[in-house]
Amino acid sequence: QVQLVESGGGLVQPGGSLRLSCAASGSISTINTMGWYRQAPGKQRELVATITSGGSTNYRDSVKGRFTISRDNAKNTVYLQMNSLEPEDTAVYYCKYTPPWGSVHWGQGTQVTVSS
Repeated sequence: QVQLVESGGGLVQPGGSLRLSCAASGSISTINTMGWYRQAPGKQRELVATITSGGSTNYRDSVKGRFTISRDNAKNTVYLQMNSLEPEDTAVYYCKYTPPWGSVHWGQGTQVTVSS
């Protein structure tokens, strides 16, 4: 079993920054992909960014140049640095852990609100 605990959400003004963290614990595979997804009210959950255990990253187009995903493999923690935040970034952000086989796991979500 894998547990994911997210932190770092909150209320920020447009143009501001936030840093999300997701700490994984339990039966963690050395090889895995971790990522951030988000879901706004009335919309489907969408990929924000992913990072493999080898460091390869992938971003949705709308966050490229503003968001940076990183990870600390020794701490089994993934981060999402979000800069130049826009009201359209408002959503619940979820951490996802994907092993090479077996079940994926999701965190409980953390609210990010961008508003003046």
